[in-house]
Amino acid sequence: MRVEDFDFYLPEELIAQTPLKERAESRLMVLNRETGEVSHNKFKQVIDFLSEGDCLVLNDTRVLPARLFGTKEDTGANIEVLLLKQEDNDEWETLVKPAKRIKVGSVITFGDGRLSATCTDTKDHGGRILKFSYDGIFYEVLDELGEMPLPPYIRERLDDQDRYQTVFARERGSAAAPTAGLHFTEELLEQIRIKGVHIAFITLHVGLGTFRPVSVDSIEEHDMHAEFYQVSEGTARLLNEVKSNGGKIVTVGTTSTRTLETIRSKHSEFVEESGWTSIFIYPGYEFKAIDGLITNFHLPKSTLIMLVSALAGRDHVLNAYETAVNEKYRFFSFGDAMLIK
Repeated sequence: MRVEDFDFYLPEELIAQTPLKERAESRLMVLNRETGEVSHNKFKQVIDFLSEGDCLVLNDTRVLPARLFGTKEDTGANIEVLLLKQEDNDEWETLVKPAKRIKVGSVITFGDGRLSATCTDTKDHGGRILKFSYDGIFYEVLDELGEMPLPPYIRERLDDQDRYQTVFARERGSAAAPTAGLHFTEELLEQIRIKGVHIAFITLHVGLGTFRPVSVDSIEEHDMHAEFYQVSEGTARLLNEVKSNGGKIVTVGTTSTRTLETIRSKHSEFVEESGWTSIFIYPGYEFKAIDGLITNFHLPKSTLIMLVSALAGRDHVLNAYETAVNEKYRFFSFGDAMLIK
């Protein structure tokens, strides 16, 4: 199957640059994956498509303010650093721009010297291992000096940093938000609970590989990035009970989907587990864990639209996306949502 099979026309003006003032006021397209029929709703109406005994699965990862702007100590050159993954204690794998200025031994300072980093190793494609030095608690310093690592297609500055966090974000570690969850409010979640719908939490720390384009012609040759996930014993027990009682498991976001499918692909049931997943879901994949999915509208030719196409069928998805363009839905991280059922 070719990457070009997942291309579609998207006017640039439909790429949402800022979030709506009210989270649940975004639009919700509902796609029937059997018939391809779509309906148009407000996101707050999602409760109407969930039934008592179903389970909504949310990713509680919290985005780090992982973008830092500093200067090279010996020359004063401006350097941008993006934290990707904590390696060991105060060492982090990072992306650095311009990378050619930073070699092993180079020192970068941030915030008038409150934070400094020494390059200890180099990676491909601008990657650097940096060892940080600071006084106090690293995450508190990062909260003060760092900025949210918004995706490259968002060019406007985010005034309220919390709008790139879900209201249920708890576990620090993501380089990007699980954006399908951005539509939920505390009030909407409480209404869903009152209806008798279970709510479960998993953790998957989103990596920047989410935004990397597929660089091969045949999707079977794509090397999927790995991301850390964690599912608790309580969540695994609840999901098994929902399955055995005939309830539907509806994941919020491709991250929750990939986590649950990873576990069910290895086991015959949901289990408490943590680890790294590089599962790549594209048409032909047989879903083992989920019955429905809430997700945003994704980039052309991305692994995310391939996952959605695996669930609802490529033709149904591309037809729904064409409708979304014609109806001027907002796309990507701050955009509108789709429920596949």
